[in-house]
Amino acid sequence: MRKYLFLLIVISTGILISARLFYLQVYDTSAQISSQNNAIKKIYDFPQRGFIFDRNRKLLVSNQPSYDVMVIPKNTETLNPNLKQEFCDLLKITLKDYDRILEKAIIYSPRLPSVVVPQFTKDEYAYLSEKMWKYKGFYIQKRALRDYQVSNSANVFGYIAEVNQSIIKKNPYYLMGDLIGKSGIEMEYEEVLRGEKGVKYLQMDRFNRKIGPYKEGIYDTIPINGKDITLTIDAVLQEYGERLLINKRGGIVALEPATGEILALITAPNYDPKLLVGRERSKNFTKLWYDTISRPLFDRVLQGEYPPGSPFKSLTALIGMQEGVINSSEKISCYNGYNYGGKKMLGCHPHDTPLTMIGGIANSCNSYFCTIYKRSIEKYPSPQEGIDNWKKHLESFGLGNYIGYDLPPGKKGLIPSSEFYNRWYKYPKYKWYATATISNAIGQGEVILTPMQMVNFTAAIANKGWYYKPHILKNISNIDTISSKYTKRYNTTIDAQYFEPVIEGMFDVYNEGTAKHIQIPGIEICGKTGTAENFTKIDGKRVQLTDHSIFIAFAPKENPKIAIAVIVENGYWGSRWAGRIAGLMIEKYLKGKITRKDMEAYVLNGSLLEEYEKPYSGKTFNINY
Repeated sequence: MRKYLFLLIVISTGILISARLFYLQVYDTSAQISSQNNAIKKIYDFPQRGFIFDRNRKLLVSNQPSYDVMVIPKNTETLNPNLKQEFCDLLKITLKDYDRILEKAIIYSPRLPSVVVPQFTKDEYAYLSEKMWKYKGFYIQKRALRDYQVSNSANVFGYIAEVNQSIIKKNPYYLMGDLIGKSGIEMEYEEVLRGEKGVKYLQMDRFNRKIGPYKEGIYDTIPINGKDITLTIDAVLQEYGERLLINKRGGIVALEPATGEILALITAPNYDPKLLVGRERSKNFTKLWYDTISRPLFDRVLQGEYPPGSPFKSLTALIGMQEGVINSSEKISCYNGYNYGGKKMLGCHPHDTPLTMIGGIANSCNSYFCTIYKRSIEKYPSPQEGIDNWKKHLESFGLGNYIGYDLPPGKKGLIPSSEFYNRWYKYPKYKWYATATISNAIGQGEVILTPMQMVNFTAAIANKGWYYKPHILKNISNIDTISSKYTKRYNTTIDAQYFEPVIEGMFDVYNEGTAKHIQIPGIEICGKTGTAENFTKIDGKRVQLTDHSIFIAFAPKENPKIAIAVIVENGYWGSRWAGRIAGLMIEKYLKGKITRKDMEAYVLNGSLLEEYEKPYSGKTFNINY
């Protein structure tokens, strides 16, 4: 029986091998394609990249045709000097460029295509295509470049550029010369937008001329176009915001509180996205990259970290009520600032005194909020426990860490912990108390936030204790595909009942407080001005520069449709620039028109360029980076 089993195994193995050989020789001609590589050319057919629309289906980004001259090094032959010079003249490159490009292509792969000169126009292609048969191993490949329908929103779109060796090693989909999203939406949704490449096998004659499809195209595959995406951005509001920030440095971010959808995301200075398209892309990018003064590639909404200033007082009030150390009707006196131990620790501008919570917010009283902060920390047995409890509340608003929006990562900001202060004051050698950190009460001290974090906590206040994570994708190809993390409701640690007096106080900021002169007729806006102190180091010394202008707001008061945060660097005080910009943006979104023409003219015609060029210690410094 055993000998028959052995014989059966031998016969079965023989049948399997014979069947495989028959398949390879009769049906599978992939080896044949490889062996005929000199006569068969593999051409990739690139798909159309997905279009990008705004929330109202206005087209923002489409495609335009472009043509790359490609080379497969092993298929080339040495060109005689005259032909080589003619080819270089045709491509508008030097002989040295030709040698360098070919050497680089050989190092990448002798058998795979590499780009010689990218992104010729349609007219250039018509002329080139008549000549290419002369140059064996070289051919023209069509692909799509971005065609921007607007001259703004470069920080939102990002840009596409050629892949490098690092990307190719990580992802075999990409080959040398392929394009990939490098920042913004183009990077975040690259796999959705790019589509899938098709492949064509072409039969070539000995003169490198195309005869036709190999095997009548049975091995060809067609490209699958990228999916269109719709953003949450309102294109009209976005364009208006960029106009308001001309000749200023700063950022604006607006979102819909009920959904977390980002309505506008503006950084200034910005650049025209068309600059990073075409053969001038590399030169233009270099100029933008080395502009270390205005930094147009730096997204101040996502990457800028600033002391939040007085808007942070709203959170101080909420924590105080949640911790039971204050109620909305208790009055606190202010004697031109916060005094402790017979010394004035923080000054304050003149206003009525004493004040309840609503008045404290409306008049932005430093003494009021320093008192609440000190009580909140000292409620616990040690300042360490008090600070960590304070930090826990703030983290529930999305502060002190990455929020998790669907854009390339920004910065985390800073909400200091007990560990932070223990290191700072070298505890236990030196003890520290609530008064050592009192500046935190008014959004100064060690507290640092990004504008995106500021608008997130503003939305949470508008919603009375909850928020959705900010996001910029509305749908993909008209199919609702929003990630579950953007439809999950996040609750703060503050009970809903405590938001009412804070909202009333923010409402009175416009009625009788620090923003009463920039009201918008017919819209009930709740806001908070901020004047954030601005320090930097110059020649090793800590120097105070012009304050930042900050403003947060939401509107209408009931059922809010928009929340906004604005920062204007070195803008003096909150209502001077940021408050006006916030009001104009709110009116533009809710009404579709502007009634405060005086305020609009002030902002559109205003400039801070002289402020940014002020010399300090005989030098000009880039401020607060």
